[in-house]
Amino acid sequence: MAERRFQLYDTTLRDGTQQQGMTLTVEDKLAVARRLDAFGVGFIEGGWPGAVPRDTEFFRRARTELNLSSAQLVAFGATRKPASLVSVDPQVRALLDAQTPVVTLVAKAHPRHVDLALRTNLAENLAMIGSTVRHLVSAGRRVFLDAEHYFDGYRLNREYALEVVRIAADAGAETVVLCDTNGGCLPDEVRAVVADTLEATGVPLGIHCHDDTGCAVANTLAAVDAGADHVQGTAHGYGERCGNANLFTVSANLVLKRGLQVVRPDQLRAMALIGHSVAELTGVPGHPAAPYLGSSAFAHKAGLHASALRIDPDLYQHTDPALVGGEMRTLVSDLGGRSSIELKARSLGYRLDAASDVVARTAARVKELEHLGYAFESADASFELMLLDELADGQVEPPFEVASWRVGVDRLPTGAIRTEGSVRLVVNGIPLIASGEGNGPVNALDRALHKALEPFFPELAGLELVDYQVRVLSGDKGNGESGSAARARVLVTFRHGDRTWGTVGVDENTVAASWRALLDAVHFVLRTGVVAGPVAAPAIAAAG
Repeated sequence: MAERRFQLYDTTLRDGTQQQGMTLTVEDKLAVARRLDAFGVGFIEGGWPGAVPRDTEFFRRARTELNLSSAQLVAFGATRKPASLVSVDPQVRALLDAQTPVVTLVAKAHPRHVDLALRTNLAENLAMIGSTVRHLVSAGRRVFLDAEHYFDGYRLNREYALEVVRIAADAGAETVVLCDTNGGCLPDEVRAVVADTLEATGVPLGIHCHDDTGCAVANTLAAVDAGADHVQGTAHGYGERCGNANLFTVSANLVLKRGLQVVRPDQLRAMALIGHSVAELTGVPGHPAAPYLGSSAFAHKAGLHASALRIDPDLYQHTDPALVGGEMRTLVSDLGGRSSIELKARSLGYRLDAASDVVARTAARVKELEHLGYAFESADASFELMLLDELADGQVEPPFEVASWRVGVDRLPTGAIRTEGSVRLVVNGIPLIASGEGNGPVNALDRALHKALEPFFPELAGLELVDYQVRVLSGDKGNGESGSAARARVLVTFRHGDRTWGTVGVDENTVAASWRALLDAVHFVLRTGVVAGPVAAPAIAAAG
């Protein structure tokens, strides 16, 4: 075991896809596999060929379309059926037809599951494990065995659980993976069971944990501490119920906290980018508070923290965010003070003194606006515009003026709904009128703004609205209303080239709040973007 390399095994494409709301196409699975390979995992479990048609197709296409540099592709399946020949079992045949170098078999290690789920006896279950492993090994496959419900089975019948491990290893299984399938274990139990199993059998062991007690990562680390040298998990902890052990968190902990180089330093630094890419492909974002990769992982909001971070970032961070491809973020809110404003300004490229009048005025404005319902944590662009205003001491010449705007919604005779937005603007003394249709008021106003301004400001052509969120605020923000009459906060996310930022607007009227956020996005591009000032006024843009 001392000479065996530590095994990092990903099951996102099989166990992870059991998460509620996740459905991956074959194209998606191929793309995710490439990202996981770039991260440096040793094994990628692609699915269950023969049982799931999409997985069968994935393995067929992977043979010609998936060129893995660090990982080996794994097919997953079950042992032969009770009282049957392994050589004619269709599921076992499908595992061989997948033509992967590695096969992972799932087998029962819990007596009641053998009786109730497999409907066979304990001796036959052991025979199924042994014959299936031997058959696959004789066909040239490396074999891992997932001992399902191992910890529950061990608790009920230790000797039988240990015999499952021995039988699999004697038949040629390279690793026996102990599975906390129900996710009900705690770290002390996992550590004790893994240590006892290792001592009793001498078999190389792996660990596969679910997160139903919130301990999947801790249980995985406990198993490693007890001697397991093969860990399974999923990207972002995807999986059924409460999910699986988060392989990104596990990997970072093994490298940074245990000194096990399961991935190279450059691969660990790419973890944030890879994690974001996987989330985009699956359509299921990671949790904002997830360790290492969550948007809040290295975000600081309280004023006390910000003051300390100015002196030494390590005072409130357990590791350097750059090691996992992240960065420290300072959140601007009414909980912070001058230090928070200074740090946030510094992260945006502005060198300010916390004792300066600019920082003091900005901090005061933040507190005032957040009392009215504004939130700048996810609205960096709106905050930066506020900072620019204070730096200019309010002496800012607007690139255009807004005379008026309106939105109309009509139901057409066909039953279709038409939404039109129109704007009246003034650029360089020239009055403009433009309108746009959209799938809602915000989209319509966004199109009208673009139509009016792009001839003057070509850089706005790259501005794209990518996300829109509305929150109805309670009556303690100033208007005393609730429900549909309450004040609304709108957060809008925009993309321009390779940059993404957010803006915020607040008003009793949701469309008016949205308009404020739209205007902030436009002003942000014009005040911090490529072209300073308008180009020559094209005649087609003018209107009386």
